[in-house]
Amino acid sequence: MAKPRIAITGATGVLGGRVARQLDARGVPTRLIVRDPTRAPRLNHTEVAVASYVDQAAMMAALEGIDILFFVSGFEAADRLDQHKAAIDAFAAAGVQYVVYTSFVNCAADSIFTFARDHYHTEQYMEAAGLPFAALRDNFYADMVPRLVTYGAIRGPAGNGRFAPVARTDVADVAVAMLTDPTRPTGRFDVTGPELVTMSEAAALLSEISGQQVTYMEETQAEAYASRAGFKAPQFELDGWVSSYSGIAAGEFEVLSDTVERFTGHPPMTLKAFLENQC
Repeated sequence: MAKPRIAITGATGVLGGRVARQLDARGVPTRLIVRDPTRAPRLNHTEVAVASYVDQAAMMAALEGIDILFFVSGFEAADRLDQHKAAIDAFAAAGVQYVVYTSFVNCAADSIFTFARDHYHTEQYMEAAGLPFAALRDNFYADMVPRLVTYGAIRGPAGNGRFAPVARTDVADVAVAMLTDPTRPTGRFDVTGPELVTMSEAAALLSEISGQQVTYMEETQAEAYASRAGFKAPQFELDGWVSSYSGIAAGEFEVLSDTVERFTGHPPMTLKAFLENQC
């Protein structure tokens, strides 16, 4: 097998795994960089390297000979930005020439949605490191919409704000297109579904498709924190959960783009179609 020049982080997850499988189906040699090799997909044109974002020596060794990298953002954590910065230092030191990174729409230093701030600072850090990159600024994942339901309701301070839920399958398709594009497109690219919906409309779709009544219940910020207190989650996580709804209410997620169709040649999946495929 030819030596891989493309590497994928997060290959044991949904998004990274789909990208790995698509590249494998095309016969593209790929290196999967994972923390647990027993969970890596068993594919025909891949090899596995073990590294975490914070282990710079292991990451640099894992990236030997790699030009192009799919950088899946780390799981939400209080130190996620520090993890990203350590990884980026290793990418630059290893000589990676092009990075495709999973970011978030309208990320900014002062985003209401607190988790989006890490993405903004990650983009800035890559830029300062001189790494050419494409940031896939994904909207809210369609996959997450059913998970918002507890006891027959979606609860939060989203108001009538709108978002454009995008299927992770479409995000993976865009990533594969960019990773295999010889022109290596760079910049920030909003990756969205084809339509804007409110939480009330999302709840109505869930009711229609599942056959079980789902409602949207508006909460104040204080009510949102109180209703989630029983999860005993750390403060940063509670802030992220609640501020995702507040960010929607403020219009931070009200973004539509043609990125999926422009790079893949097919339209993005609607939320209805996605939910129908899941039920």
